[in-house]
Amino acid sequence: MGASGSPATDREITVCLAGDVMLGRGIDQVLPHPGDPRLAEPWVTDARAYVEMAEAANGPIPRPTAYDRPWGDLLEELRAIEPDAWVLNLETSVTQTAGFAPGKSVHYRMNPANLPCLAAARPDVCVLANNHVLDFGRAGLAETLDSLRAAGLRTAGAGGDAAEAWRPARVTLRPPPSRRGSASRHGPRLLVFSVGLPSRGIPLDWAATADRSGIALASASPPATAAGLVARVRGARRAGDLVAVSIHWGSNWGYRVPPEQVRFAHALVDGGADLVHGHSSHHPRPLEVYRGRLILYGCGDLVDDYEGITGHEQYRDDLRLLYTARLDKDTGALRGLRLTPFQAAA
Repeated sequence: MGASGSPATDREITVCLAGDVMLGRGIDQVLPHPGDPRLAEPWVTDARAYVEMAEAANGPIPRPTAYDRPWGDLLEELRAIEPDAWVLNLETSVTQTAGFAPGKSVHYRMNPANLPCLAAARPDVCVLANNHVLDFGRAGLAETLDSLRAAGLRTAGAGGDAAEAWRPARVTLRPPPSRRGSASRHGPRLLVFSVGLPSRGIPLDWAATADRSGIALASASPPATAAGLVARVRGARRAGDLVAVSIHWGSNWGYRVPPEQVRFAHALVDGGADLVHGHSSHHPRPLEVYRGRLILYGCGDLVDDYEGITGHEQYRDDLRLLYTARLDKDTGALRGLRLTPFQAAA
C-alpha cells in the first residue's frame, strides 16, 4: 500500500480502530457458556435463531466454538501490527441480569463467562457510550462494568456516575525520541473519550448523572456538546498526550454524512482532538483528513450475528474494516492510514 501501509517509525504511534463489536445474542449462543437465549424482539424470540440463519447462509458452526473464532483472521493481523493502542466499540451488555430495557426492540447480552472471547482480541479500550450497553438496565450495566474490570479490560463512556462515565481511558505510549530521558515521571498517553449522541436513538434517561449510573450521553445542542467535549479534553490533557474522541451517532444505513456531523467533528479537531472515531453504521462510511487529523464518520460493524439477515445487501455489510492509523507522536498529525478488509462468514 505504499507509504500509507508502511511500518510505523520511531516518531509515530500506531492506533488500530474498529466499529461495533456485538458479542451478544447469536454469538453468545455458540461460545462455551451460552446465556439465556430468550429475546424480546417482535420478530425473533430466541437468540439461537440467529445462529440458524448464519448456518443457513454460510454453513455449520461448531458448538461450542473456540473463543477466538468470532474474530477470524483479525487476531493474526493485530499480532502482525502490534499497535500502540487498539480501540473498539463494545456494543453488548455483559450480564446475566434479567429484565429487558423498555422501549427497545433489540437487546444485546453476553454471558460474563464468555469474556475470554473479547479478551482474545486484547483491546486497549472498549468504548461503551452506545445504545446497547444498558439493554438490561442499570443492574446490567453494573455487572457489565464489574465484569470488564475483573477481566482487566479498560473502558470509557459508562460508569457509576457522570464523573466516571465522562472520564477518558488512558493508554500509556512509548515516548517520542524528543522526550526520552526527560526528567518527567509521566510518559505520554492516548486519552480516549467516549460519548453517545441522541441521533443514534439512545434513550435520554440512560445519561449518567451525579447520583445515577449511565453513559456519557450528550443531549445538548451540537455546538454546545462540542464545546463541552473540548473543555473536557483541555482539562484532562497534559504535555505529550494525544486525544481520540469516540462517538456513537447517526443512522445504521446509508453513505451520506450529515453536515452537522462534519461541523461537530471539525469543532473537536479545532479544539484539540487528534482523532475522531465515529461508529454505529453497520457498514463503513466516508472518512476525512481535516487539518491533518483523521475523522472516521462510521467504521462499520466488525463482529456481529447478522449473517443470513437480508434487506440491506447493497451496502455489503458482510465486508468489515480494521483501521490502522499512524500518528506523529509530537503533533498527533496523521502520517499514514491502512484499511484492512475482512469478510464475515460462519
